[in-house]
Amino acid sequence: MKIELRKDFTWALVVPSSMGVRITPAGSQPVHCSDTFNMQVTSAETNVASVPAYLGLPVKVLTTFVKDSPIARMIKDNLSGRHMAYEGVEVEQGGPWGFRHQFNIADSGYGSRGPRVHNDRAGEVGRMLNVKDFDLERLFDDEGVQILHLSGLIAALSAETSNFCLELARAARKHDTRISFDLNFRASFWKEREKELSATFREIAGISDILVGNEEDFQLCLGIPGPEEGGKDLSAKIDSFREMIKRVKKEFPSTSVFATTLRQVKNTNEHLWGAIMLEGDKWHVVEPREIHVLDRIGGGDGFVGGLLYGVLKGWEPDKWIQFGWATGTLATTVVTDYAQPADEDQVWSIWKGNARVKR
Repeated sequence: MKIELRKDFTWALVVPSSMGVRITPAGSQPVHCSDTFNMQVTSAETNVASVPAYLGLPVKVLTTFVKDSPIARMIKDNLSGRHMAYEGVEVEQGGPWGFRHQFNIADSGYGSRGPRVHNDRAGEVGRMLNVKDFDLERLFDDEGVQILHLSGLIAALSAETSNFCLELARAARKHDTRISFDLNFRASFWKEREKELSATFREIAGISDILVGNEEDFQLCLGIPGPEEGGKDLSAKIDSFREMIKRVKKEFPSTSVFATTLRQVKNTNEHLWGAIMLEGDKWHVVEPREIHVLDRIGGGDGFVGGLLYGVLKGWEPDKWIQFGWATGTLATTVVTDYAQPADEDQVWSIWKGNARVKR
């Protein structure tokens, strides 16, 4: 089964996002004992969008910016360099204690020392994402969008962004745009908003074509019982993951594709990485394989980006999950938290386990 996409479109993929910067110590060191740091532009949603953007598909980011901020300028230049168009209002900073772009401070870990991520999101301008600031008729009707990708991080960021994602999903459905939804549960975002967010997430999931999440996401966002233990290793747990996805499909029967990644951490730099996808009534499984990890953050986003690229290219479904597995793997080999594929051949070489020199 293939997902039918619009033939008349300006944008292959559109993502709403709250942009910020990621700060990591040099040399895989802990944050508290470092004095040299790298800073990069980041957001989970643009991590996803990077895969199709680098591979030549037209991508647009919907966001907000702090007016006259050097960080906003850095973000705009970075998005342009990643071949993404962007649209968003400029919000006055309002003085030193006003709005800003989020900071994500990350220790990537090494060996037996696990990664640690500290989110500093006070005054985050992305919490103001508002449907009134965008012309949805122009975007979805006049320009045309093949896939709208939504993240639970944005859907739960604030009451405004929850409504924004709902209105985007409704407009997408009205104009025959396919919807991808990565649940991305974050407990701190849901605190004291559980009832409201559960209703929002269930409505978006109910009109989504592609639904992505891990066992925690499906349980805590949608109230679906997670997988049973099923053994100590991932391969033994695959059947229990199938049962969980069947429960999700029963709850959301109009969704075409359900997917989740499978990860077992041997140490910070050695993981077993796999994936499972239900497309229609057909299962596609990538049995967990060993990968070597420089920085795990962004691997899941890379998987979604590769899967969506396969859908957008009109490939057969078995290729979607294979390409997604490989672009997720690619993301874990670089210091950015997003994959930057040189071309499709590089990705397929990762899938095939071919790390030989190409001259």
